[in-house]
Amino acid sequence: MDYTTFKKIHLIVLDSVGIGEAPDAAKFNDEGADTLGHIADKMGGLTLPNLQNFGLSNIRKIKGIDPVDKPISFYTKMQEASNGKDTMTGHWELMGLVTSHPFKVFPNGFPELLITEIEKVSGRSVIGNIPASGTEIIERLGKEHMDTGALIVYTSADSVLQIAAHEEIVPLEELYQICEKTRQLTLEEEFKVGRVIARPFIGKPGEFQRTANRHDYALKPFAPTVMNKLKDAGFDVIAVGKIHDIYDGEGITESIRTESNMDGVDKLLQMMGKNFTGLNFINLVDFDAKFGHRRNPEGYGQALEEFDKRIPEIINRMGEEDLLIITADHGNDPTHHGTDHTREFVPLFAYSKRFSYGKELPMRKTFADIGATIAKNFKVKWNGKGTSFLENLQKEV
Repeated sequence: MDYTTFKKIHLIVLDSVGIGEAPDAAKFNDEGADTLGHIADKMGGLTLPNLQNFGLSNIRKIKGIDPVDKPISFYTKMQEASNGKDTMTGHWELMGLVTSHPFKVFPNGFPELLITEIEKVSGRSVIGNIPASGTEIIERLGKEHMDTGALIVYTSADSVLQIAAHEEIVPLEELYQICEKTRQLTLEEEFKVGRVIARPFIGKPGEFQRTANRHDYALKPFAPTVMNKLKDAGFDVIAVGKIHDIYDGEGITESIRTESNMDGVDKLLQMMGKNFTGLNFINLVDFDAKFGHRRNPEGYGQALEEFDKRIPEIINRMGEEDLLIITADHGNDPTHHGTDHTREFVPLFAYSKRFSYGKELPMRKTFADIGATIAKNFKVKWNGKGTSFLENLQKEV
């Protein structure tokens, strides 16, 4: 039987779930990084029976998880080809764009000229302007912000400019407008960052909480992606979670925001039940934002186990014409030094109810192989990076 085409492809990115240091990890000061391995060690072993059945420990042994004789999905690991380890770089490569020059970062804060321009366009003063954890800097400067109305500006090891404000001090609409204006300022080469992020919060000193009203203003991809090709050919491209922000809306036909990993799975399941032909693309960001950057291996491990418990729901929602792909965009080892992402391999699983069994795929040398596979499946012309593994899936069913 010829299974040339899947009607729906559901692509889940487990944000930052790396599976061991990449060959060039030393270049990024990430020797020894191992997100999944070190979390499992800290937890005394992980309990992930569904990812186990997909072949997780067949990729490499993870403590608490035995390899299986008959995995139900195709599996392998992927190596990033781009020169970077941030969210945008990883996601853009998944859709066929390999980045040769990393996005600019600001380890000492932003130039004073940029801060002055932000103050001009916002009509508010700026405090902070340092690399920091979002929760920590809000706790430290939140009262001053509430007293003065000044914007809290900070960055991280990523190419991001984040603006935090209390929703009762700076209304959401105003914060979004400030971020839009700042995005225009940061298109200048000397100030260029990958994303400007609105970081609203609520509460009182000692009890501040960030809300789900975050909004990212990203650079547009430097060339058309596989998503653009799908949309131009009349296919659906559904973006769940932060996918719309990462690609600045390029190549997307429908967008759904999410509040958490579990809300993301709920929204994914809703979209899976819709009648569409094309790509259903979701990022589950909590692994990275709530646990990786905050160096919380126990919380990270619990989040992985929570996701694993939802996999049967995802499988049950799939039809015979559905393909499920699960992967990641980089690592973020919560036991590693600093709070930055880590340069790692990422896992890759491909599952369909059509498969009578799974097996190991050849290791992928670029994340772009996923984009190439999706393009091949929907028969859209793609001359960019990546090599399709669709044929590997077809000949084994």
